[in-house]
Parts: sequence; C-alpha cells; structure tokens
Amino acid sequence: MMRRPNQAPPMNGPRFNEWIQSQKVRVIDHEGENLGVMYTREAMEQARELGLDLVEVSPNADPPVAKFLDVGKFKYEAQKKANLARKSQKTQEIKEIKMRPNIDDHDYDTKMKKVAEFIEEGDKVKVTMRFRGRELSHGQLGMAVLQRVAEQVQDIAKVEAYPRMEGRQMLMVLAPK
Repeated sequence: MMRRPNQAPPMNGPRFNEWIQSQKVRVIDHEGENLGVMYTREAMEQARELGLDLVEVSPNADPPVAKFLDVGKFKYEAQKKANLARKSQKTQEIKEIKMRPNIDDHDYDTKMKKVAEFIEEGDKVKVTMRFRGRELSHGQLGMAVLQRVAEQVQDIAKVEAYPRMEGRQMLMVLAPK
C-alpha cells in the first residue's frame, strides 16, 4: 500500500499521481506517444522512473487520459494561457450620451459623432433624453429625437432597448450590429 505524500490534494487544476481516482488510464508518454491502457499504479511507477508526474488531462474520457508531465510546469503554462486569454478579451462597456428634447442641429451632430465612435469601438450606447420643467408635458419631442437617432445609426447599430420613460428622462440603448 502506497502512502500519500504530505501535500494537500489538488483543489484547482487537474488530478495527478495518487489523486487519480480511476483504476485504469490511457497513458501518453512525455514524447506524445500513446502507451495504451494500463493500471494507474503501473503508470505512476513509469512516470516516477522518468522523474515526472502522471497527470490526468482528460478525466471525462473512458478510460481517462493521463500524461507523463511535470505538474508545476503544466499548471504554470495553463495559468499563462488563461491570463493571455483574459488580457485579449474585449469587455463591452455602456457609454452614455445625454440630450435634451430641444437640442440644436450642431449639438445633435456632435453627439451623433460620439455615438458612432462608441459603437465602432464595440461599446453599447445609452441615449438619455432629459426633460426639465414644462418639457415633460411634450414627450413626443423627445421621442422624435430618439427615433431620429435610431434611424441615423441603423446601419451600424441595432436598438437593444426601445425608448421608455423613467421618471424625468427617456432612455434608449443601442448595441453594435
């Protein structure tokens, strides 16, 4: 009977050596050659002779696939790969553009340039129409401006949330196509 070493079982990452639970495994050696199906103990002994660990790389296969590897190096490479994937991932932000119902044409054009720029970068855009005082009783003016925005960006964006009132403001969300 083999004693377990004093180190804790692997909580994250693949199972290796004594923590492999199946009786038999399909073994791949350190050069990538398939050695076939063998008992886990026998495979661990062969790995130890080479100064490596038996690492379970595909636990869901029948029988599980195990490789002769250095566990520390294997975990380090996996962590580097995960960090690289996380670094190259683009997070989508929600940018906000605020307008008023009686916005002037030049101001409107400036805001629309920013909306187009945000959408080109892959971000969502929340267009907020703010009403003050008596403007609140003329909601159709704000709705007209938001519909104009939607028509102007329809070739580069789609309306994710149609205009709706929330208190004293009307909101619309645009997402890149």
